[in-house]
Amino acid sequence: MKVAIISRSTLYTIPGGDTVQIINTTKYLAALGIRASIHLTHETLNYNDYDLLHFFNLTRPADIIYHIKKSSKPFVASPNLVRYHEYDKLYRVGIAGKIFKFLAPNSIEYLKTIARWLNGSDKLKSVPYLWKGHQKSIQEILRNASVVLPNSEMENIMLRELYGVKADYAIIPNGVDTGLFVEDITIKKDKHLVLCVARIEGIKNQLNLIKALNKTPFTLLIIGSNAGNQKTYYNLCKEIAADNIHFIHHITQKELLHYYQRAKVHILPSWFESCGLSTLEAGAMGCNVVITDKGYTREYYEDFAFYCDPSSPQSILDAVNSASSSDGDSRLKNKILQNYTWHHAAWNTAKAYERIISKQ
Repeated sequence: MKVAIISRSTLYTIPGGDTVQIINTTKYLAALGIRASIHLTHETLNYNDYDLLHFFNLTRPADIIYHIKKSSKPFVASPNLVRYHEYDKLYRVGIAGKIFKFLAPNSIEYLKTIARWLNGSDKLKSVPYLWKGHQKSIQEILRNASVVLPNSEMENIMLRELYGVKADYAIIPNGVDTGLFVEDITIKKDKHLVLCVARIEGIKNQLNLIKALNKTPFTLLIIGSNAGNQKTYYNLCKEIAADNIHFIHHITQKELLHYYQRAKVHILPSWFESCGLSTLEAGAMGCNVVITDKGYTREYYEDFAFYCDPSSPQSILDAVNSASSSDGDSRLKNKILQNYTWHHAAWNTAKAYERIISKQ
């Protein structure tokens, strides 16, 4: 079986959780005998070379509509449905923040798409998106997808609530690379070392995290590159950070091992998270994890995580204090290793592919 995996044009230049997801899914599909190749949405494809197409990032429907129209191949879609609207409407600064306060979520995403095309940070492939709009474009994709592959049941419920399309679906949870993230239990963790591994941008909420941990006994390492369109946010984070806050530019997953091994706590106080891939990795490495209570996180972490309110620096600090002072809990690590691995994700993805091909 040959599959074209198609994602945003900035998949490598602005790496995110979807970059890790796509690379690892492709790697583990190959181990199952499925020849999957990664393509950026602006690339020219010979669709006849593939049995089916696999799209990522439903929130960028213009990327997908173009290929649907050009190809008669069956396709699946991994939604990666992140809701930016709370941050955009309430906390985004500048001209965009002033405009977004008065707009509906789909209108905000529509304007963001147009802005990316105009400033050259993304590629324009689907002209019909301009008159269809954001919501109708997503609905068209959902109606025509052979199978939709959300990362959680909570994500699937939100998809149906927002877009009113009951598509066939299969849950494909995110995962960790168990060949890489192996904890050395002989190494003692530093209870005052806190990690935040994420791209530096407003929705990840590093600013409130810095406010929470500034001038505390904790050493906070913020590991990640800044989003290209949010340099003002990045500079503000650097400007207010006290001496106990340190920034490390985006590093490889292999290089992250050293930090996960040493830190007692990992935190993602985001305005929204699907699961937080770095949180899964940290949990597999024996860290106590603090994560936002907004998104689909409770389906993944149940009562094994420390939850925080991203709007409150005090809530963030309280959760970090609790995580730092608590003994390690092997239940989260065991759950991750048993249920949330890239092998499991690829296996379930392959079953969805096979279901589609068998109907052709």
